[in-house]
Amino acid sequence: MGKQRVKESLAKGGLVSDNDRQGFTAPVDHDRIRAAVREILLAVGEDPDREGLLETPERVARMYAELFSGLRKDPRELLQKKFTQKYDEMVLEKDIAFESVCEHHLLPFFGRAHIAYLPNGKIVGLSKLARVVEVLSRRPQVQERMTEQLADLFMEELEPRGVGVILSASHTCMTIRGIRKADSRCVTSAMRGAFKDNESTRAELMALIYGPR
Repeated sequence: MGKQRVKESLAKGGLVSDNDRQGFTAPVDHDRIRAAVREILLAVGEDPDREGLLETPERVARMYAELFSGLRKDPRELLQKKFTQKYDEMVLEKDIAFESVCEHHLLPFFGRAHIAYLPNGKIVGLSKLARVVEVLSRRPQVQERMTEQLADLFMEELEPRGVGVILSASHTCMTIRGIRKADSRCVTSAMRGAFKDNESTRAELMALIYGPR
């Protein structure tokens, strides 16, 4: 995947240059959220002034500030510190728990991420992989885009020989509303470099994540 294509992929998901993101650190407007929540309560026929709902708009404002905190963070900053290491086998961090919010219904989806890369003379601290997942999940998301964002970001910043990303998640927009299939899970993958081009490398990744088949 060329550098330009990587940058285009990241830009589509909201990861663009600092010069293009002048509002990157703009604070959450709690007043607007509180007013909007109050209007929603009125629209569904509730009394926002009754005891149980009186502080709900403020609670929801604080909740959204937390759930969408990734909008005000640049995940690339987490990957700037790299270490020279003569290790050329797979690095896999699996079962990284994450929680995000579906941008279509503003309902949570949550699951686990598995991230692997083949170093090309440089490695990164393991905690940074999980921190990048945290930043990208803390924003309005769709699982498909988040999967590709992770893969493209690691390819651009680590310049490895390959990256493999697999996400498995349960979406409450499917489990508590609409079709209401409580046991359904969505699995997405994005393979780059050797993981996409080499079937045996991809098979090794799957075996490490799921066990031998």
